[in-house]
Amino acid sequence: MSTPPAGTTKKRMLSRHDYLAPLPIPTGRKPSDVLNTIWRKNEVFLDIGNYSIGSAVMVLWPMVMLFAFMGYLFRNDHDEMHIFAIMTTFIIGVPAFFLIQGLFREVPLPMRFNRQRREVCVPRDDGEYWIVPWETVTAAATQHSSVSQAGKATMGLLIIGFENPDPLAKEDQKHFSLGFNCGGGTTAMALWECMRSYMEIGPEAAPEAAALNSGANLRYYIDYMKDKAKEHGWFLTLLWEGVFGVFIFNAPLATYLQRKKLYPPPDLPYPDIIEWSKPLPPEQWAKRSPELEEAIAKREAELSAQAERELA
Repeated sequence: MSTPPAGTTKKRMLSRHDYLAPLPIPTGRKPSDVLNTIWRKNEVFLDIGNYSIGSAVMVLWPMVMLFAFMGYLFRNDHDEMHIFAIMTTFIIGVPAFFLIQGLFREVPLPMRFNRQRREVCVPRDDGEYWIVPWETVTAAATQHSSVSQAGKATMGLLIIGFENPDPLAKEDQKHFSLGFNCGGGTTAMALWECMRSYMEIGPEAAPEAAALNSGANLRYYIDYMKDKAKEHGWFLTLLWEGVFGVFIFNAPLATYLQRKKLYPPPDLPYPDIIEWSKPLPPEQWAKRSPELEEAIAKREAELSAQAERELA
């Protein structure tokens, strides 16, 4: 599956596509794990997961609060209340059903990026997995906008694609892609940089793994509030994290469910991958291809020239 070269941008009136790989050249953005996708990080591999029950809660909860307020307004109007109840069942009940259903499903296995071998393990269905060369991974930041009477709304994804290394694979098993609902644009680039920086620079260049090993408890949320207060002060912290975070988005419930499901994060159970994940002597580490070396050098020169122009 051919894609435009990394660094290519295609713009239309209501959409934008930024192609980030292959080859995985720098985006110029600082790595930021906006969705807590990093589940494990060490000197050998990085585990990236795409399970976020907490985000689903924080999207659904504002609607719950809105409809609760509307129910209070319609409480004395029985005719309106019947219509309102039907609306609530479909708008709130259906997403809530899928959310509850997701709580009882097994957490999907993460992708594992092995920087010493420069390969990616991609779990597939029925206990299978692919070992994909890092430099063949595709990545794109997509962003789409829509305009209505309510104004302009923009949505976007980071899409990462993999090619099945088996040349005899069936047509419907040759490609696999995964989307991360991070908003597209520069946010998607920052999320992609978590993986790219880990593989091309080292573990120190990528953010730390999400604190999933602390379990689901209130103590974590209190410590989180204290850390935010050091940055922004208690007034703004209590206003945003306390009032909006608790009442509008129900961050404590989102955090609790997320950590409950990911404590500890699932590991790859395959014996071959356990061996594949063990450290190698430095002399056996895989090297960048000459094509990637050249592409990175060219991109770094472009970013340096761009920074000089902005300072001028």
